[in-house]
Amino acid sequence: MGGADDGVRYIGGAERRARLALRHRLAPTARARTPEEVADALLALHGSDPATVYLAVGARLADPSVTVPETDRALYRDRTLVRMHGMRHTVFVFPAGRTAVVHASTGLTVAARERASLLKDMAKAGAPDAAWLKEVEESTLAVLGRLGQATAAELTREEPRLREQFVHSAGKSYEGVHSVSTRLLRVLGVEGKVVRGRPLGSWTSSQFRWALAPEHRELDPAAAQAELLRHWLTACGPATEADLKWWTGWRVTDVRRALAAIGARAVSLDEGTGYVVEGDVEPVAAPQESWAALLPALDPTAMGWQARDWYLAPELRPALFDRSGNVGPTVWWNGRVVGTWAQRGDGEVVWRVAAGGDVGRDAEALIAGEAERLRGWLGETRVTPRFRTAGEKELVG
Repeated sequence: MGGADDGVRYIGGAERRARLALRHRLAPTARARTPEEVADALLALHGSDPATVYLAVGARLADPSVTVPETDRALYRDRTLVRMHGMRHTVFVFPAGRTAVVHASTGLTVAARERASLLKDMAKAGAPDAAWLKEVEESTLAVLGRLGQATAAELTREEPRLREQFVHSAGKSYEGVHSVSTRLLRVLGVEGKVVRGRPLGSWTSSQFRWALAPEHRELDPAAAQAELLRHWLTACGPATEADLKWWTGWRVTDVRRALAAIGARAVSLDEGTGYVVEGDVEPVAAPQESWAALLPALDPTAMGWQARDWYLAPELRPALFDRSGNVGPTVWWNGRVVGTWAQRGDGEVVWRVAAGGDVGRDAEALIAGEAERLRGWLGETRVTPRFRTAGEKELVG
């Protein structure tokens, strides 16, 4: 499909890649000064793998040497960035000013399901009832208020009832034993009552402390969905209904209502009808300079859309994605994914352009420069993606 139809403007892959370069702060002239600017531009940074947050920020900063101290400042001192549960049960890092929008638009629905599931599983196992769980919850929040931040182990020392265990899915092949602390802290997270705090160890550690969530106003869910969609389309538009449904995890009726509420404009894409925010229909020119980027596993740009052919050739996917659909480290050239990269045990950042993806010497020089840039600010730190992919493991091996 292509071209305009009935006055609806066609936006092709080349223009979508130009928008991506500029709005996702990847072209050198578009790079940001602070982690807050990066998060604001992208709306959300994937936080399932702690290292992804820092690597995604570093790839977009004009001065990547400040990546770790400045991201630490934003997350843990100034708390201008907040790590919390968001869309699709996933942990993200959001600008603090958008936590209320995320909570009302997405968190409330997920939270209701999570609490109901916990109570159902506890009842089936003969564990204590909802009143008991409420007491434990209130006590846990009081402990966090007193301590400021605490690990799950520290919380269980203060509130021993968190150690209670119950059997989940008894008699089934996936039967397991859950502790109240694990399940309850997850529920409190999606309910917007607690957030992830400073990790134990370095910025690559996945062992987090918990902290009380910053206070935020309660918003109307429909209005919050419209606001979230407006921010996302500003960063990632154009996108199809399928892209929006996938990214948000909402029902298609919620997506359509939010699109109508913000007055989104329809455009023609190779995939079909897409949408942009009002006032964003005019052409966007590509950056004057060519650009390269090494983006981490789960980077929000690589994971931003459900339909990806306009920036990622289908034949590259087996090497770049794991079986659950998590993307690994990616090498970008002028808005397209052209290969993968990895860090070896000696600290060297190695990369490879996919077979058949000859990009030319100029591109290879820029990619090599980005690899050296990344190696420079990583220093002695070693990073292994939480979700390994075939391409990344092959490079390391």
